[in-house]
Amino acid sequence: MSTYKNVLVPIPLPPESDTLRRAVAAYLARFKGQSRVHTESDLRAYLTWCSGHSLDPLTAQRPHLELYIRWMQEARRYKPSTVSRRIAVLARFYRTCVIDAILAHSPAEHVRRPNVPAESPTLGLTHLQFEAMLATARTSTNANDFALVAMLGLLGQRIFEACGASIEDLGEEHGHRVLRVTGKGGKVVLTPLPPAVTRAIDRAVDGRDAGPILRTSRGTRMDRHCATRRLHHLAEAGGVHTARMHPHMLRHTFVTTMLDAGVDLRDVQIAARHADPRTTMRYDRARTNLDRHPNYILAAYMASGT
Repeated sequence: MSTYKNVLVPIPLPPESDTLRRAVAAYLARFKGQSRVHTESDLRAYLTWCSGHSLDPLTAQRPHLELYIRWMQEARRYKPSTVSRRIAVLARFYRTCVIDAILAHSPAEHVRRPNVPAESPTLGLTHLQFEAMLATARTSTNANDFALVAMLGLLGQRIFEACGASIEDLGEEHGHRVLRVTGKGGKVVLTPLPPAVTRAIDRAVDGRDAGPILRTSRGTRMDRHCATRRLHHLAEAGGVHTARMHPHMLRHTFVTTMLDAGVDLRDVQIAARHADPRTTMRYDRARTNLDRHPNYILAAYMASGT
């Protein structure tokens, strides 16, 4: 998308469409990498909805956005977090339109968003399930399996980060084996590799000096769909029974396992590269860890009287 001419907007309104394309292009230009991809996807969903209702997004009013929310909730059955995220994208889009003097005011200014639960809807694996996934991946005949589970579960990488990692991103820094990770917004960080992860990656690399770390059976770069299929296979082979195994479940496991191991919340936030500590806390609340419930602390404190 080098110019606004390449931005596809499904709105058949001749004079307004050119202005809309420029508005969309100006807004998306604020993002990079996967953030741009996801933002464009959410914005495109709204534009498609507007097209289906013969509505020019630049003339939309607050009631239109309320109807869009109701449609997502009742017709599409989206989760509150999804609805809230999409409305947040629209709010920023219309705010940009106001900044650029395309609109006088934002129709999303007073739109009520659904309440998002404090707990993350994604559940991580238990300690034993995670061990089973690692053991099954380590003994798998597919050399990519161990590296996939290790990069997601032991490094906490997002699936696009793991699939996008290349051999050229490996290196050394101050005596540590490191992997250069390109995360959200194109941010680049150096992630140290524990020995187990190093072994897993070296096994997947298999002496190559260039190309993707994770590959398919055809030798091409692994994508999120292939990774999900491999995780399903490993879960079945390892006897790990979950409602729906997917890559983010291992990143969630990375966070909760660190917290269970006693790592400070701030250090976990840094390791997970969460911009907001509340994101890390959502993972913490979701695990409902009964082992460290404060009831036990109180009972132990009052043990002499009980």
